[in-house]
Amino acid sequence: MPAANIMDHVPMLNIPTFAMCNSPSNPMVAAATAAALGVLTPMPCIPVTPAPWIIGAPTVLLGNIPSLQNTSKLMCAWGGVIQIVVPGQFTEMIP
Repeated sequence: MPAANIMDHVPMLNIPTFAMCNSPSNPMVAAATAAALGVLTPMPCIPVTPAPWIIGAPTVLLGNIPSLQNTSKLMCAWGGVIQIVVPGQFTEMIP
């Protein structure tokens, strides 16, 4: 997986589907919950991430844009937070 910067937030290109969404503000979850007579019914996560990642590393630039670090977060329009759990790179420290 290549390194990423804060502008790498495009759903399905940079952010794949993963896990199950539990947010009732997600229309798919709301529809499934209504069909289950009000019992919360998680549905596959399809992220909606219109804004860039927050808190990049301003001292390490990729394409003149701050790179991602282990504290970077990406907000989903349905109310979730996407974050880096396993960075895949352990030999470089980003200040």
